[in-house]
Amino acid sequence: MRTVFYGWWLVAAYLVIAIISWSLGTFGMGVYIHALALRRDFTIALVSNAVTLSYLVSAAALLFVGAATVHFGPRPVIALGGGIIGLVVACIPWCVQSWELLLLMVFMGVGRSCLSTTSISTGLAPWFERHQGRAISTALLGASIGGILGTPLLLGGIAVFGFKAALLLAGISSLILLIPIAIFVLKDKPQDMGLHPDGITPSSPIGPVTVKWSRGGALKTHRFQTQLLAFGLGMMVQIGFLSHHVSMVAPMLGEEGASLAVSGAAMSAFVGRLLLARYSDNLDVRLATGVVLTVAAVSLACMATFTGAAGLLISSVAYGLTVGNLTTLSPIVVRKEFGAASFGAVFGVASSLIAFAMALGPAFFGAIRSAYGSYSPALYLAGGLNLVAAATVVWGRRHPLPLPT
Repeated sequence: MRTVFYGWWLVAAYLVIAIISWSLGTFGMGVYIHALALRRDFTIALVSNAVTLSYLVSAAALLFVGAATVHFGPRPVIALGGGIIGLVVACIPWCVQSWELLLLMVFMGVGRSCLSTTSISTGLAPWFERHQGRAISTALLGASIGGILGTPLLLGGIAVFGFKAALLLAGISSLILLIPIAIFVLKDKPQDMGLHPDGITPSSPIGPVTVKWSRGGALKTHRFQTQLLAFGLGMMVQIGFLSHHVSMVAPMLGEEGASLAVSGAAMSAFVGRLLLARYSDNLDVRLATGVVLTVAAVSLACMATFTGAAGLLISSVAYGLTVGNLTTLSPIVVRKEFGAASFGAVFGVASSLIAFAMALGPAFFGAIRSAYGSYSPALYLAGGLNLVAAATVVWGRRHPLPLPT
């Protein structure tokens, strides 16, 4: 009887890790902003800036996460991230001073970086060659599931148990799930178990040997520069939107309706990721990225224009289709264009620089909302930035890669 290649069990483990990471570290941010603004008299601008600080710290930490995952293995990195995020979430309701919130968001940034796309894709990189795109796409389905489950569970838990008890329960649950997975399930590389990438025996063809790029060499290419700009703009808009999604729609839809909007967006993101996991190894990923960014731009413009309940729900679901794909396409673009041998080094730099751009998103939406008293101007401007990103990533296809340096 043929056994399942252990790499696919790791994909399942990383999927669970992604569920918890995106539930509490990404989609949960909208709940924290909304709850703290209501219950602690913190302004939305203050909490938005704290969230931005969290993403800046995460971006800086990503410079080291990829290398640490390669050097020490994924287990200590994932265990550290799970422990930090669990403790931070449990402590958020106890914040009464702005400095306390800022300190917790610093730690949240470190924890999120340890449970990020970078750590997940780097952990899976030694296990797959032929199916690297499918493996990453499947593991990151957990991000969409986190959006489907995270916000409703957090908002529902707050309604039933109260703010403090609900987040304490969420933090403890993440510790109970993540620490055992990190210790007992995750493995460094297939050779440690007498296996080979993709479960292919040494006598079977593994595909062409790829040359290796240096970080500096990759940074000089138009391919790297255009994907960096495109994903930097797209992810800045995405994180800003996700951080404010609840606050955007709650005035019209109420907390239950806001939960429905966020869950609908996450469910459509899950569908988008399923399609990407199926076809990612055969797509022109730059053209696919351009389409995703264009759909995002139209969805944001519609949300700003059609502010009734139906318009907000439909626009949320439409934008959700782009959320999962945009997050997953970034490592796939790097993998296809720079090869498996260079993935860790090149994507480590790319993810860190993109994360710095992402960090501006919450403050971007918060500042424009505070200045105009409405989210509509921010949504229109964000849509325009997505169109710029779409044009940039497609234009980058015209520049072939030079010889690696």
